[in-house]
Amino acid sequence: MSTEQQPLYLQIIDKLKKDIEDEVYKAGEKLPSEYELSKQFNVSRATLRESLRQLEEEGVVIRRHGVGTFVHTKPLFTSGIEELYSVTDMINSANMKPGTIFLSSVFRDASEEDARRFQRNNLEKIMEMERVRTADGIPFVYCLDRIPSNLVEHYSIHEAKSLFRFLEENGHSIAYAITYIEPIGFHEKISELLESEPETTLLLLRQTHYDEMDTPLLYSLNYFRADKFKFHVVRRRMKA
Repeated sequence: MSTEQQPLYLQIIDKLKKDIEDEVYKAGEKLPSEYELSKQFNVSRATLRESLRQLEEEGVVIRRHGVGTFVHTKPLFTSGIEELYSVTDMINSANMKPGTIFLSSVFRDASEEDARRFQRNNLEKIMEMERVRTADGIPFVYCLDRIPSNLVEHYSIHEAKSLFRFLEENGHSIAYAITYIEPIGFHEKISELLESEPETTLLLLRQTHYDEMDTPLLYSLNYFRADKFKFHVVRRRMKA
């Protein structure tokens, strides 16, 4: 390394970032071992580890215990979590072609939990639908949606590319959603459907969608591939 005033670990960070930008190391590729990199940069293992730690914090690399350090795959999509878009709109905004793989749809008896969630004591039937949404043919989100049967029973919902638009066209516009976010690890069924590597995490969004009268219309479980999608949020400081 050079003898510039910049600390060694920062010089290593800059060099590795440039190598990744120049595709010396490509997305998903494993970096040389810590021993090889410390020898290459002529620095201690402690200095190198500090560089890798900061690169991991920035999301540039991902370290897998006992396996090695890999260049993090850049997400195809990014969105503000405070903004409510349909999956179709997310894909279109990335200038990619949205697609849908229908897995199943079934009408079933509503449970007590369904009645509570949709605030309907007399709720009898729920339609449950499983889909995988794709962008340019790449699977990136698994969707499990539950809708009160009276909102869909007289329509061919399989022809709908967007549930948001489908509901809107039939007089039920979604105004907002209450969302719970949960990172999860490998899921035997869903990770395989999304063609996700075992070490790739999933990001689960549990969402109840409401109209302007605060009536629940749709309950969704959306499992996003964390290597394909990144959410961000703007947080404003509140005065005491």
